[in-house]
Amino acid sequence: MDDKIIISGLNLELTDALKSYVKEKAGKLFEHNDRIIRANFELEFLPTKDPAHSFVAKATLEIPGPNVILSIASDDLYKSIDELMDKLVRQIRRAHRLEKEKRNHPQEIEIGDDIPKTK
Repeated sequence: MDDKIIISGLNLELTDALKSYVKEKAGKLFEHNDRIIRANFELEFLPTKDPAHSFVAKATLEIPGPNVILSIASDDLYKSIDELMDKLVRQIRRAHRLEKEKRNHPQEIEIGDDIPKTK
């Protein structure tokens, strides 16, 4: 599973504690969906005038179908990571629920009369 998780940092140094924290939290994502191909996490420090949005955590989950891309900004990096993981879990559950709903309730297709029939 460690080869499926990519962690990078912009404008900050990634410590071993930070890497292990992200890997621990990301492990829960793989429990919810075993079809995740790759999880890319980007942790960033933005030296802005507003300290409430100085730490940004971004995630890209590569899954079959459209990728899940999210970003969270806050005043604490660990808080950003926690909120990001919560949102990712909600997105994965929602995608799974919609896929299951679509599979269990197929839609009827109406074919118009103006389509020529083949012999």
